[in-house]
Amino acid sequence: MGKIRVLIVDDSASVRRTLADIIAGDPGLEVMATAADPFAAAERIRHEIPDVILLDVEMPRMDGISFLKRIMAQRPIPVVMCSALTDAGSEALLDAMDAGAVDVIPKPRVDTKQHLLESGVRICDVVRAAAHARVGGLRRRAAPRRVEAKLTADAVLPPPVPGRVPVGATERIVCIGASTGGTEALRQVLEALPADGPGGAPGIVVVQHMPETFTAAFARRLDGLCRVRVKEAADGDAVLPGLVLIAPGNRHMLLQRTGARYYVAVKDGPLVSRHRPSVDVLFRSAAQYAGANALGILMTGMGDDGARGLLEMKRAGAVTIAQDEESCVVFGMPKEAIELGAADRIVPLDRIPVEILRARRASPSPSPQAPNAVDRP
Repeated sequence: MGKIRVLIVDDSASVRRTLADIIAGDPGLEVMATAADPFAAAERIRHEIPDVILLDVEMPRMDGISFLKRIMAQRPIPVVMCSALTDAGSEALLDAMDAGAVDVIPKPRVDTKQHLLESGVRICDVVRAAAHARVGGLRRRAAPRRVEAKLTADAVLPPPVPGRVPVGATERIVCIGASTGGTEALRQVLEALPADGPGGAPGIVVVQHMPETFTAAFARRLDGLCRVRVKEAADGDAVLPGLVLIAPGNRHMLLQRTGARYYVAVKDGPLVSRHRPSVDVLFRSAAQYAGANALGILMTGMGDDGARGLLEMKRAGAVTIAQDEESCVVFGMPKEAIELGAADRIVPLDRIPVEILRARRASPSPSPQAPNAVDRP
């Protein structure tokens, strides 16, 4: 398989240069061309079709979202939107996702070497995911399996402590992880859930790979669309029936418990499984502190974040679910979990709300491999 060819469209020469250096530094990617505005980009596309377009939002002569809509109407190509981290920019990026963008990234941070390195990891991963995404109903090139050493959740989460979660001692909770394609998939799932009450939705905690500031805008938009309440998680937030907590961009989120009360901890830390927030961090904490009282769901996304954490949840007695290939935008994370034997069930996207409601009604059963977790003091 050849390299993934990327067209960079941004009116800033310094941003084009930085993005080009990041793309060129990845052995699986190459810069097809750069363009200062959509008109120059359109002329380039007439002669050669890129695998992925990196597209700025604010540009002269035509804004990025208008250009995106034209691309989706005329010849769908995976587009990743690139924007500064502002509240206004986050709202615009949500509009771009609604218009067909595969994913969003913040403009690369060059203030320190560490920030530039992490920006590069995020950008290259998103570009690879976009190249494999289902766009306009069509599956693109098959995603290659990436095998490499990664940081683990141990970098953020303390090691397990002796003991076990009393089965059925707390409310059932649901942990969801998603990446590329997850914003739309989560909307479909959460819109289908009833509010709290008899037969209502349990408490739900979500890690969706996305930049900081974007998660707050995403949560606000979902809160306006859904009957369940949705908010960006803050450190110490209680996990309550009918409430959905979304991990803040660039922060890890862990499930914790005091007695029968679940709450979340929001922490800084290194990238885990190449991400912050990481699904593995959330799932492993759920295995420790919820065990058989939890339901783990791994949805569309590139890479393997969450696969090992879902396996830990299963071994701790939780019910575990992977989204099926046909309904995924990118069948990467669920595929890795399935190959590990981490998923009890493989279900289409439209079945996931049913599984969530079933989880609240069901009584958890003890597992011979119960979790190593106890009440926190």
